[in-house]
Order: sequence, then C-alpha cells, then structure tokens
Amino acid sequence: MFYNKIKESAEYIKSKINVEPAIGVVLGSGLGSLVDIMEDKTVIPYKDIPNFPQSHVAGHAGNLVVGRIGTQTVAAMQGRFHFYEGFEMKEVTYPIYVMKFLGIENLIVTNACGGINQSFKPGDLMILTDYINMLGTNPLIGANDERLGVRFPDMSEAYSRELIQKSKEIARQLGIAFQEGVYAIFSGPCYETAAEIRAYERLGADAIGMSTVPETIVANYLGMKVFGIACITNMATGIAKEKHTHEEVVKIANESSAKLCNWVEKIIADWQV
Repeated sequence: MFYNKIKESAEYIKSKINVEPAIGVVLGSGLGSLVDIMEDKTVIPYKDIPNFPQSHVAGHAGNLVVGRIGTQTVAAMQGRFHFYEGFEMKEVTYPIYVMKFLGIENLIVTNACGGINQSFKPGDLMILTDYINMLGTNPLIGANDERLGVRFPDMSEAYSRELIQKSKEIARQLGIAFQEGVYAIFSGPCYETAAEIRAYERLGADAIGMSTVPETIVANYLGMKVFGIACITNMATGIAKEKHTHEEVVKIANESSAKLCNWVEKIIADWQV
C-alpha cells in the first residue's frame, strides 16, 4: 500500500538523523552543489532508502542530504526522478510524499531548462510564477487517499506569491539579476522541435524542461508551500543557433550554480517556518 511505503521510507530516514527538517529542496542537473554549504549534514544514498526509486541521469548524484543552512534544517535531494526514465508518476513524485512524512511543509524546486522567452539568455535564473503541464498525465491520477490530500486540489497559487516576493527582495539585496516566467514541462528525453517551441510560446510558456511540475503538483496536494527557480541553460530549439547536448546543459548549470546557491541559501535562512 502506497501510504505504508511512504511511512517505511520516512521511518528509515528518521532513524539516520536526529533533527526534523522544515524545508525540502529538489536540486536539478548541475545544481547539486547547494549541499556543499550545508552544515552538520547526513548523506543518505537513495539506494539505501526502502521503496525509493533510483535515478541514472548524468549530473544527478542520488543522495538525500539532511543538514543545516543558517538556523534552518533542510532535506535536499541531490538528483530527481524523471518521467522519461520510465518511472511511473507516483515514483517521480515519491520523494515529495516522503518529505511530507518527515514533517516538511515548505519546498524549493530547481531545474535546468531551455529558454523560450527571447529576452532570456543562457545562465539566467528564472523565478517560476506558474506552470503548464504538457505531459498528458498527472501524478494524482488514480484512487485518492484522503489521509494525504483532497481529491481535487487547488492550483491557483502553485508557487507561493509570498515566497516569490521575498525572493525578489533577497535577489535585489544580493545584486542577483533574475527573470520571471511560466515553466512548461515536456516529457523528453528528446529535445523539443522548433514547431513545438512555437506552439508552447503561443500558449504562454517562457521556459521549457523535463521536470519540476509533477513535484509541484504533489507538494500543493500535500499542503506544502512551493517556490521554484529555473536555470536557463540554453535557448530552446528554433531560437538557439546550435544543437542541444546534455553536456552543455550541465556546463551552464554548473557555471550558474554559485549564484543560485547564494540566492537559495539566503532565501532559506530568511524563511519563516
């Protein structure tokens, strides 16, 4: 039973730590270095956690790291799970359920993605203001367990307006330039076509990637506050002049990682939980 599997995973993690994390962070490709600034940390490999999926994507380390940033206790996912890997949606989002069972009520999601908005450039950081789900499926499809959330959860504030405003203030204090926009999810694993990008642009998407939205949906379902930042690692097909490679995505994400980590560190430190 799904509920009991989540409970078993959470109990194993609790047996390895002596703190209760308040904030969860999902780290995308090339953005895993946030864990370097964490103190008093415990590293728990995904492979050791009962019922946890296993990722095989380059740039994703595959650890749950629990530690302190400032006065806040954080559980950070070094590596996430993607629909294109063949995982079921419940597997893609499984760690978010486990975070909830650990007592986490606040989630930061990050990703590396392609820019559609032509005022963007590679290396930009974009605050997620909303999403468009282009997967043709949803992680909440199936029987609903009322112990987890309501059958028809509201998504009118998928990303917390309060946290968006706070993050803007912090970025200005730190001198970090940022963009804002709507993130569209595309299943992958191939990169999108130029015709698809033209279609998504007309639908109102500013950026496109292969993650984040399922976690956002489940976190809202579970009653968490969510804040999202995307690293624009390349311009999307038809806008970019060169062909896409995953190596280039990770390279640009790594180059922007210090800026993103500095921003997220201050957001977490100032978060009122």
